[in-house]
Amino acid sequence: MGLDEDALEYHRTDPPGKIEISTTKPTNTQRDLSLAYSPGVAAPCTEIDEDETEAYTYTAKGNLVGVVSNGSAVLGLGDIGAQASKPVMEGKGVLFKRFADIDVFDIELDEADPEKLVEAVKMMQPTFGGINLEDIKAPECFTIEERLREEIGIPVFHDDQHGTAIISGAALLNAADIAGKELDDLEIVFSGAGASAIATARFYVSLGCRKENVTMCDSSGIITEARADRGDVNEYKQEFARDVPEGDLADAMEGADVFVGLSIGGLVSQEMVQSMADDPIVFAMANPDPEIGYEEAKAARDDTVIMATGRSDYPNQVNNVLGFPFIFRGALDVRATEINEEMKVACAEALADLARQDVPDAVVKAYGDDPIQYGPDYIIPKPVDPRVLFRVAPSIAEAAMESGAARVEIDLDEYEEELEARLGKSREMMRVVLNKAKSDPKTVALAEGENEKMIRAAYQIQEQGIAMPILIGEESEIRRTAANLGLDFEPQVADPSVGDYEEYADRLHELRQRKGITRTEAGELIERDTNYFGSVMVEQGDADALMTGLSHHYPSALRPPLQVIGTAEDVDYAAGVYLLTFKNRVIFVADATVNQSPDEDVLAEVTKQTGKLARRFNVEPRAALLSYSNFGSVDNENTRKSRRAAKMLQNDPEVDFPVDGEMQADTAVVEDILEGTYGFSELDEPANVLVFPNLESGNIGYKLLQRLGGADAIGPMLVGMDEPVHVLQRGDEVKDIVNLAGVAVVDAQQE
Repeated sequence: MGLDEDALEYHRTDPPGKIEISTTKPTNTQRDLSLAYSPGVAAPCTEIDEDETEAYTYTAKGNLVGVVSNGSAVLGLGDIGAQASKPVMEGKGVLFKRFADIDVFDIELDEADPEKLVEAVKMMQPTFGGINLEDIKAPECFTIEERLREEIGIPVFHDDQHGTAIISGAALLNAADIAGKELDDLEIVFSGAGASAIATARFYVSLGCRKENVTMCDSSGIITEARADRGDVNEYKQEFARDVPEGDLADAMEGADVFVGLSIGGLVSQEMVQSMADDPIVFAMANPDPEIGYEEAKAARDDTVIMATGRSDYPNQVNNVLGFPFIFRGALDVRATEINEEMKVACAEALADLARQDVPDAVVKAYGDDPIQYGPDYIIPKPVDPRVLFRVAPSIAEAAMESGAARVEIDLDEYEEELEARLGKSREMMRVVLNKAKSDPKTVALAEGENEKMIRAAYQIQEQGIAMPILIGEESEIRRTAANLGLDFEPQVADPSVGDYEEYADRLHELRQRKGITRTEAGELIERDTNYFGSVMVEQGDADALMTGLSHHYPSALRPPLQVIGTAEDVDYAAGVYLLTFKNRVIFVADATVNQSPDEDVLAEVTKQTGKLARRFNVEPRAALLSYSNFGSVDNENTRKSRRAAKMLQNDPEVDFPVDGEMQADTAVVEDILEGTYGFSELDEPANVLVFPNLESGNIGYKLLQRLGGADAIGPMLVGMDEPVHVLQRGDEVKDIVNLAGVAVVDAQQE
């Protein structure tokens, strides 16, 4: 099937459309229903009647946006009417929810009269926290937005006007920086003079460009004062009429620094690009076909052409989804009365700054694994970059508070944590650990210091104040890679080949001389094997924690720290633990990486260590020893070992959290089973620490939960070591390294 057929099938698959309403509170019992509706619902109604702002407290208003359109200017389809525009408006709702966790009602109004449309939206004001106007033709869209901004007390934003303006504005900030040009010196030419073009020109002036340097062209040519005097252009176009000779687009582009295309495809030739100033900036944003093709524009010049389009199959896509979800997120969260110019500028500046930062692995993978680095082919962030939420929404909220548009003041540090929680429980849990790490950073040795991911992770770890990283490896190679990656930091490096580390070799020989290691062999291991080097570094107290494993199999990476550092004084066995996060639940799974066939002593020890780990995440542990039996329903040696481990833990005075077993997995996690059938259990709530009877079942269990249960996984986290050691998995991303560095620092703080 072609794209059209696929899209039709996508939309008609049951249930039809792309959005639905779901409940956010329990509705299982008669009492639930009496709270949700009559008679309980009268209580919040009364509170809101006394104070209308309480609607933000007791209803979904504060997270609800109305996407309003009359279908008069839909995408590239034109005036198709309200009903036919509904798939687009539903799609807008999908983007709001996917990128910023904002709920949407799409409102398609069969009304062409701007006055009546304004009145309709005004009447809906009590329902929404904000209004996103969409696909309304010019010039009526200007009038509608201006009227609504003046007459209602919630944010109103016409994305077709301002979205492209803001995102291309961010691109302009970086393009000018790369080209070495000042904003107020730029000669800018617009092809197109509709709502988007006029709003974009206005916004560029807000960023620092000069209005007198903007030349705007419509289908009749350059908009001049002479044309304005003749009445050839409407009042909105007149704003950018220039006192210059009349001419066409080719005349306007000669000598220009910037071309901004918001018109139709194919209008610009290579000769027109060649006529521009040195190192031109070309934003050809007509969709689906730009004013000039990407390859054509790049090939037109011998110098640098910084090119952006509206297409996803070329670098530098000007995509409105980088703006409106996050703008509304920040505006809603401070209960803003409007989205003003200061907030729009804050958005553009936040996006521009983000493009200059190191790019997460997940984003790189989404775009084909080719390197993504600040430069002519990367001047705005990618739409799938999760960091956009954390950069833009706080910037919007801060600008709203500073400009007087906010009804409430918020703590921006706490706000970022709230935003993390919106993206999933795993981010919320990691924020707890990372905050602890930042409160008292420790030194973390990164054994595979020449690995590009380790270097990028070290940069982020240091930049965020999580730890003081030490990269172990050849210093010249590490610094060369850091420079090639464009990372602006001075890494601390330990180079075993050039430093004086004889004492490390002596110590390794001392520890392993009765295991067949000679002094010469110890020296060679220290010089050539960064895992042994890092292990001795931590054992000697020159670093607080060790991380390794990116380029090794787990057992070979774990062996050196076990031989050199070993387990804690009161611990005989290390174990690997995964933290699995679901929408409203957190579970620690052990052991999934180390002990193949544990007996009851190992199971008990693993449970104790996992309970301690849970508390580092501010989770009070409730542990279940898992089996295929419930409390003796099957009696054999396999089930007895879990039962005996549970009894050992219950009798251990050092264990101050509830433990029980053996029990089946569903008994451990389903409250109705636990309380209904096994009310005698030590667990009064479902378990959040699940200890599997062997490595095979633990590894299978966590992977099934992750893949089929939709859980996010953090780990493996190594517990039971005498000093903090964490072994990464081959293929882990930079964010995984940063997260485990945070765990390692918190481990070191406990030490």
